[in-house]
Amino acid sequence: MKYVLTLCAFIVLFSCTAQKGNSKYSVVEYEAGACFGSCPIFKLTINPDRTAVLEAEHFNFSKEFAKSEFDKPREGTFKGTIKEADYNKLIVLLDELNVKSLNDKYGTRNISDLPTSYLRIKFSDGTVKNVEDYGKRGTEKLSQVYKFFEDLRLNQQWTKVK
Repeated sequence: MKYVLTLCAFIVLFSCTAQKGNSKYSVVEYEAGACFGSCPIFKLTINPDRTAVLEAEHFNFSKEFAKSEFDKPREGTFKGTIKEADYNKLIVLLDELNVKSLNDKYGTRNISDLPTSYLRIKFSDGTVKNVEDYGKRGTEKLSQVYKFFEDLRLNQQWTKVK
């Protein structure tokens, strides 16, 4: 009986390790920059084990816009675990995006009040892809990924850590 339990424990531990190791993305990071209005300003970092850190600056949780929001302290740093279904959807979106083939920069700066988004992907093979998108209009699939990240701020369970 002792050997059967040991074997079961080994199989469970190995399957958990194998799941983590199968992700082609070692870190996925999205950062939304400021605009002249109430664009949410935040950075979200997601690891392959679905743990995440949300660094919320301004306009992340309030629906009303007030210029006085900029005078308030940053909203805080939050930790959480991305729901498995949402994480799987993110992986599908990134796979469909074909991240490595994206341009490094999108957008023109001839309009001065648009937000800039930054998508930073670290792959498990050690390579890194950084995409800067002024105005968040790079491609249609990129726009879907941005919207998905912005929704994660609101549809996950976050615990404030500072």
